[in-house]
Amino acid sequence: MTLLDVENLSKRYTSGGRAVTALDGVSLTLSAGETLGLAGASGSGKSTLARVLTRLVPADGGAVRFGGEDWLALSGGRLRRRRAKMQMVFQDVLGAFNPRATVASVIADPLRIHAVVPRAEREREVAALLDRVGLPASYGARSIRDVSGGQRQRIAIARAIASRPALIVLDEAVSALDVSLREKILELLVALQEERGIAYLFVSHDLAVLAAVSHRIAVMEAGRIVETGPAARVIGDPQSSAARALVRAVPRLLIEQENRNGV
Repeated sequence: MTLLDVENLSKRYTSGGRAVTALDGVSLTLSAGETLGLAGASGSGKSTLARVLTRLVPADGGAVRFGGEDWLALSGGRLRRRRAKMQMVFQDVLGAFNPRATVASVIADPLRIHAVVPRAEREREVAALLDRVGLPASYGARSIRDVSGGQRQRIAIARAIASRPALIVLDEAVSALDVSLREKILELLVALQEERGIAYLFVSHDLAVLAAVSHRIAVMEAGRIVETGPAARVIGDPQSSAARALVRAVPRLLIEQENRNGV
């Protein structure tokens, strides 16, 4: 079932007195429970697309249907209610949180805003969410500033799943982590998807990351999607110059793909 349907999306900025096209007729689909990896070099438009889809910045043109609704037409209370179903995890998690907040309050906010559970049950729900992302309930009393980068990313994921979303947009969500932590976070995301049927739009410049989690990969260049296909095909037999450049940046992927295919 199609969860997200994007058609001809456009976005332009003005920078230094000149117009910059960040999105140029972007179209894509994402099914329920699927992971679409969105790859591209810096400046290709992938983060702008993530922010337009999550309504953090407005689109200039095009259409987005999410869960069968005209997503760009929603406003006010209707938009606030529907935001529960589309959440986002940022690269700079600390910058996205109130630095004076506690871990528990960060996770409890979506429970309160979207009335996910009654007030009397919030503390127990926060503890359950922390447990699900591999952190003890005692972390709830800590300041968000007093936990490590990997722990903050787990907390960000706990906050994102708190509202029981259908889709989570992850914008370079593991790029700041070292390799071992990155692997654990990716394993957590895959497990959560299997348990809860969550769809992911996973934005990254790193094909090695996308190879670990994506069913399909879309490659962006200069504000356009220049290639889309099954992850194994895009990595193993890239058709666009942009995809080939990304694959060359992580040549080990080709060897791993050959090994999986028994070549």
